[in-house]
Amino acid sequence: MQNLLHLSLVSSNPFSQSQKKKKMVASWPEPIVSVQALSQAGVSTVPNRYVKPTHQRPVYKSDQSGLDMEIPVLDMSDMWRNPEGLKRVRKACEEWGFFQVVNHGVDHGLMERVRGAWREFFDLPVEMKRKYANSPDTYEGYGSRIGVVKDAKLDWSDYFFLNYLPSSIRNLSMWPSQPPKIRELIEEYGEEVKKLCERLVETLSESLGLEPDHLMKAFGGEDKVGASLRANFYPKCPQPHLTLGLSSHSDPGGITIVLSDENVAGLQVRRGDCWVTVKSVPNALIVNIGDQVQILSNGIYKSVEHQVIVNSGMDRVSLALFYNPRSDIPIGPVEELLTDNRPALYKPIRFDEYRLMIRQKGPSGKNQVDSLLAST
Repeated sequence: MQNLLHLSLVSSNPFSQSQKKKKMVASWPEPIVSVQALSQAGVSTVPNRYVKPTHQRPVYKSDQSGLDMEIPVLDMSDMWRNPEGLKRVRKACEEWGFFQVVNHGVDHGLMERVRGAWREFFDLPVEMKRKYANSPDTYEGYGSRIGVVKDAKLDWSDYFFLNYLPSSIRNLSMWPSQPPKIRELIEEYGEEVKKLCERLVETLSESLGLEPDHLMKAFGGEDKVGASLRANFYPKCPQPHLTLGLSSHSDPGGITIVLSDENVAGLQVRRGDCWVTVKSVPNALIVNIGDQVQILSNGIYKSVEHQVIVNSGMDRVSLALFYNPRSDIPIGPVEELLTDNRPALYKPIRFDEYRLMIRQKGPSGKNQVDSLLAST
């Protein structure tokens, strides 16, 4: 939701042999500038490094038919072990790759508190936030860019990225200590969303006609999955028609759970040739399918392009939890979903190799997963 919004970069084995053999970039190609600081300084024009090419700029036309559509809203209690509910899940995953869930089991008050805590963090002086400045070798910490391509067009956003699962790879020294209790809120929220992810993976498995634990086993097992958290801050922008808060991409991991800003719209989902602006349902969480589930389902379920627009009047905060397969096992189409008419569409690849492409190039639509098509 990123991800990008959702960017899923955590590894359940961050020092796997395949990564050791690859040369990781230790520093950014240009000095990092806080986008929030630019906004607070009152710049009247968007600096050129954030101005997108014409074909990548956001669409705001009110007559675009896609703007009248809405992603599905599903009741988690209705789709849990319910054949009719599972049909609705399948339809949403096949046609949209996105849906909102209500009755999801995550405490509504906790959702509000953790979102508020991250807003307080981004309101801290920039010197305090820079204590957690990140680098492209892990992305963990406070940052303002994705990808290490020199002179790339950047997004109008700041973020904080941290590793969450497995607990053995948490680097608490990189977790913010201010505002008070933010670490406790991260832990509490992460645990509740982890439980939701486990239920969702089981639900997705059943909706594909598989055994409930089939996809989780393909992920490597509950105790081996990876998860990461990304808090996003999209500052007010003087020329929102020229840039994006987050460029078009599909999330590289398994599934993403997004806690959106209920007061400020921004997330857009591609629907054919249109961009649909998501209208948040109170107390709902947004779920989107990642590239790894598209690969495992052999293209039955879609990881759909999405992006984030910004505006000139209000800042926006969102939080994405990325739930991913174990990093060091090959991920390929599930054998039970292959037929003579639909052979394997994708080449197997380890998640640590797959996410490395994102780290190097940044958001790039559907180019990454399409590069794994067996015919290429």
